[in-house]
Amino acid sequence: MSSFIFLLLLFPLVAVVVVQGNGDDCTPIRCSKHSPIIRFPFRHQTQQPQHCGYPGFDLNCDHKNNAVLVLPFSVNVVVKEINYASQTILVYDPENCLPQKLPHLNLSTSSFNFLLDKYLISDSAIFKCSDADKSLYRFIPCLIDPINKYYFVSNTNLYLFASCTKIHDISAGIPWSISDKKGFRLGWSEPTCGHCEAQGKRCSLYNSTRLDSIHCIEKQPTIIHHGFGCFLAVIILVALVHQYIRFRTGRDNPIKIEKFLQDYRALKPSRFSYSDITRITHQFRDKLGEGCYGVVYKGKLNNEIDVAVKVLNNSKGNGEEFVNEVSTIGRIHHVNIVRLVGFCADGFRRALVYEFLPNDSLEKIIFQAGSKKISLDWEKLKDIALGIARGIEYLHEGCDQQILHFDIKPQNVLLDHNFNPKICDFGLAKLCSKEQSAVTMTAARGTMGYIAPEVLSRTFGRVSYKSDVYSFGMLLLEMVGGRKNEDRNVNNNSPVYFPQWIYNHINAEDNPMWAQIDEEGNSIARKLSIVGLWCIQWSPTDRPSMKVVVQMLEGDNGDLTMPPNPFPATSNSVGARHYQTEMAIILEE
Repeated sequence: MSSFIFLLLLFPLVAVVVVQGNGDDCTPIRCSKHSPIIRFPFRHQTQQPQHCGYPGFDLNCDHKNNAVLVLPFSVNVVVKEINYASQTILVYDPENCLPQKLPHLNLSTSSFNFLLDKYLISDSAIFKCSDADKSLYRFIPCLIDPINKYYFVSNTNLYLFASCTKIHDISAGIPWSISDKKGFRLGWSEPTCGHCEAQGKRCSLYNSTRLDSIHCIEKQPTIIHHGFGCFLAVIILVALVHQYIRFRTGRDNPIKIEKFLQDYRALKPSRFSYSDITRITHQFRDKLGEGCYGVVYKGKLNNEIDVAVKVLNNSKGNGEEFVNEVSTIGRIHHVNIVRLVGFCADGFRRALVYEFLPNDSLEKIIFQAGSKKISLDWEKLKDIALGIARGIEYLHEGCDQQILHFDIKPQNVLLDHNFNPKICDFGLAKLCSKEQSAVTMTAARGTMGYIAPEVLSRTFGRVSYKSDVYSFGMLLLEMVGGRKNEDRNVNNNSPVYFPQWIYNHINAEDNPMWAQIDEEGNSIARKLSIVGLWCIQWSPTDRPSMKVVVQMLEGDNGDLTMPPNPFPATSNSVGARHYQTEMAIILEE
């Protein structure tokens, strides 16, 4: 403890020495020995006062100790060289793909301009193509994705790209070297400091309130001369921290471990660059599947953890599904909700990184035929149904805000190595307060066959969390029937609506389904059927909440009562086919 007190008394003395040795607060600095010296008109944004630099010339040091310049609007480039005499800088994009950031780059509002080389891009556009080979044109290799290729196209050749999609117009001249990993050069005209450099001096503001008061001053000592005091202060500070840690270690270890676990549970998804996504998926080598919103690949995180990477299709929507997915699933931590490991929003390209679940979706378990079909016993099917119900209950009641999924279906339930279910795909989800009894919608959302009546038209009631209950009920009945709810492969190719069939035959002794199942399976199948029929009641007010559904699935069969007929009255069973196959969608106001 005596050494701790000694260091504590010595620290103020060193601090005085450091302050006295730093009379010039504009002393040139650098981020690392390999990065350029930062001095007027540049300044380090956090380590030097404003009068040390010229507006628009602020630099920062990134995590790799590179000097970073932020160009409008929010385009980061690494400054590799600064030539103060010629007033030029050599920069490069840290992600090696500046063309993808051109829609956000506007040098007209900055102090910098491109230094044009003999290869000039002007009066052109960036096009995205997925069909024809356009290799004769200026291909942008860093923008390639599994589906599309990108090209610089002169406006005189636009007719050749009629089948492609224009991404961005380029009117002002841009050097071809922006695609070069070695970098490209920018220049500045104001402030004019070249004459000071020619005299062996450096530039400065004579009056910090006037930007036109540029004058030449003698160069200051090198950046190393004032560093010893700072170095000594850091050493003493580290020693102080070390002594403090030793003093607190024995007492605080349990507290620190608990805090770490709490912080770990609260971790938010990581943000990946597109180059990270390419590395994680091993150049998109192992394709797992493809849907209307993108392609899913298997990958590895840090060469250890298996992940599933969904590369979203650029042509679908305006990114609402991507924002929904990240904003909802990113805040959820539940055993029956798939975990979002991270995401990528890199220029035109977006991707979502999930935990990998090896047993595919519930849809494959229910509907897959032939030798590849996986058979699960009824007890396991009940456990899966209960897990899904608990996941939806958590969405409705366990979060700060109520989350309505609006796309509950077997395809959106994934199964881990133990066949535990996890709900996924929150692209259509909606957030609302728990006090809100209904939500407003401008259009129907969901998958036909699982959409609640009120989502199609408010004639049938108000849209609320009960809409997810309806979708879950349809999913339960498909688990019982082992087929889509409307199946044309039954009864001589006439359409059979299974939910109505099971309602009419659930208590019938001649029910062929019950005859094929043992007593225990029969009991579980009847329970799932009754709960499913309660969930698909036509009126939302007649459906139970997911909390009650969980209780019904956990309870005894004797506690269950038969629900009312959930289908509109009709004299023709085939005529009572699912309303969703014939009803036109009515948009909400």
